[in-house]
Amino acid sequence: MPTELVEVELTLDHTPEQVWEVLSEPALYPRFVREIASADRAGGTPVGRGARYRVRFCVAGRAPVPDEIEILVHRPAEHLVLVGPRWAGGHLSIRLTPQGRGRSLVQVVVSLPEGVTAGTVLTAPWLRKRIRKAIARVEHHLSGRPITVSPTRIDQAARRQSVFSVTRTLVRAGVLVPGRPDRVARQLGALARWGPTIVGGYRAAAARKPGAVAVIDERGTLTFAEIDARTTRLANGLAEYGVRTGRRVAVMCRNHAGLVEATIACGKLGADVLMLNTGISADQVADLIEAHRPIALLADDEFAPLFHNLPATLPWISTWSAAPGEVTVDGLIEDAPDTPLRAPSTAGKIIVMTSGTTGTPKGARRRNPQGLGAAASVLSRIPLRNGERMLVAAPLFHTWGLAALQLGMPLHATLALHRRFDAEATLAAIAELKCTTLIAVPVMLQRILALPERVRARYDVSSLRVVASSGSALPGPFVTEFMDTFGDILYNLYGSTEVSWASIADPADLRAAPTTAGRCPVGTKVGILDADGDPLPPGVVGRICVGNEMLFEGYTNGTRNEMHDDLMVTGDRGYLDADGRLFVSGRDDDMIVSGGENVFPRPVEELLLNLDGVQDAAVVGVPDHEYGQRFAAYVALKPGARLGATAVQEYIHDHLERFSVPRDVFFVRKVPRNATGKVVKRLLVDQD
Repeated sequence: MPTELVEVELTLDHTPEQVWEVLSEPALYPRFVREIASADRAGGTPVGRGARYRVRFCVAGRAPVPDEIEILVHRPAEHLVLVGPRWAGGHLSIRLTPQGRGRSLVQVVVSLPEGVTAGTVLTAPWLRKRIRKAIARVEHHLSGRPITVSPTRIDQAARRQSVFSVTRTLVRAGVLVPGRPDRVARQLGALARWGPTIVGGYRAAAARKPGAVAVIDERGTLTFAEIDARTTRLANGLAEYGVRTGRRVAVMCRNHAGLVEATIACGKLGADVLMLNTGISADQVADLIEAHRPIALLADDEFAPLFHNLPATLPWISTWSAAPGEVTVDGLIEDAPDTPLRAPSTAGKIIVMTSGTTGTPKGARRRNPQGLGAAASVLSRIPLRNGERMLVAAPLFHTWGLAALQLGMPLHATLALHRRFDAEATLAAIAELKCTTLIAVPVMLQRILALPERVRARYDVSSLRVVASSGSALPGPFVTEFMDTFGDILYNLYGSTEVSWASIADPADLRAAPTTAGRCPVGTKVGILDADGDPLPPGVVGRICVGNEMLFEGYTNGTRNEMHDDLMVTGDRGYLDADGRLFVSGRDDDMIVSGGENVFPRPVEELLLNLDGVQDAAVVGVPDHEYGQRFAAYVALKPGARLGATAVQEYIHDHLERFSVPRDVFFVRKVPRNATGKVVKRLLVDQD
């Protein structure tokens, strides 16, 4: 078959050995070549000649094309040839020739069968341009020249563009729509008095759509008007306990209307709400109560055994009770007057706990939105619409569940809440209520996919348009399997309690690169910075720093995350690929230095979760007298599965460098995770 040769020659100010370090490893190509979305070495193949890579090509915004390439020629610092079975007779050749004074001539030749280029953008001029851009990024990488997002403040032109994008997004989502003049006036009046807080959002929704169903839980349904009336009574009742502006109220609830009402009622009084994680211990509850000194505790009855160390003077009001004689939220609502309340001079804040995977959680003060820009930011990447029926499985005390509550307000969405997550019950509720959106954390989606196919088939979930996940990393193989099963409706938000959100991966991103954290939404920017806050070159792993209008105000202990201009340090490390997608390598404190090499546990965990017989896995760094640090893997097997430590180590070594291979492999009954799916390391090591 006739072929077309495309040739490019460039001289770089680097030695052949330096250039070879990058160009000889196809797994690095997505960082420099925009059209290569992902490249992973196939297990069991050698490093160097004969190595095979699974690749996804994305050309001109089209759907990704999976392929496999193989290294045919591998002469270090001299010649590399790649071939692919789809392109019979085609190949990529890279020659490096020393030019003296530390310089190299890079000669790239792409040989394409004639039929491949017909009717596509793969013309010779286009390919030359793309090759030159890719090599330019490699040169920037080797020279240490940054081209990632820099921490400069948003200028006026960018602000105007952001306002336009926000407006366009809100119109598309149906947030800004015409309506009855009297209701629109009351809606705008509520927002003007109460601001774009949870209180203002629910009061505005009650003015605009009073009869629309706001919440469905195990006790029934509540409309926006009913929630507004009930929370006014509840606020008047709580005022008798001293709840007012400047005070704090602790709330410890599972997902149900009581948590929503408690939050709104406290907001009507200007009190801060301290959201306690339902998975913490009695000692942690006592520590948090002592540190934050709330005026009252609103909690479900089931958590009463955790309260024995709390001050006797702290009033406890039950948010979910069947026991007679207790002070309950429903009792306060029944007995309290419906006297209208004035908006407080200072809006109350919501304090969310950090994950607490290594110790006692810290309280993080959430910023109240300044307008609808925060909602528009998420809506610019996740296509939620007015009137959604959202099943919120993610815990409402967590940043992601709380975000769903806040997004539901301007969308006048119905929130379906279950106190406890059950995979099959979730599918049943979606089918019964015709839910259009599922808000979850990864471990929940994994449990849904783990259901037998015959069980999943019982429920019609075709109403779902969006399945949005956040809270921890989504394993790559799981992402592809989930979308193959339920369709291209998966969205993955990467963020934290401190920065809210940083990036969102939509189905197109996840099809192209299943492990990506996605792209920045409107009004958000990400910088990959070094320890001094300076931008890093393309393809380099560095500190992920985020800027948006919802950065938290600080921890309740008076500390705050490090800032570089308007970018906040997340504590994670990662990089941006050539197409602007963010990839998270791991936590700063998860990275270990083993034998002088920086390695992260996440790639190891990804591989373990893809290994037959493995139900769950976690990898942590431990001290090593020879290498400084090494990895230890904790592996939970599926029922009936058999696997040995040596097989695990050989499997990892087939895919990753030797410093990533766990020296210790422990088989455990389960990997302890918190409500959002993050590994609780202090409990993990206790199983050793």
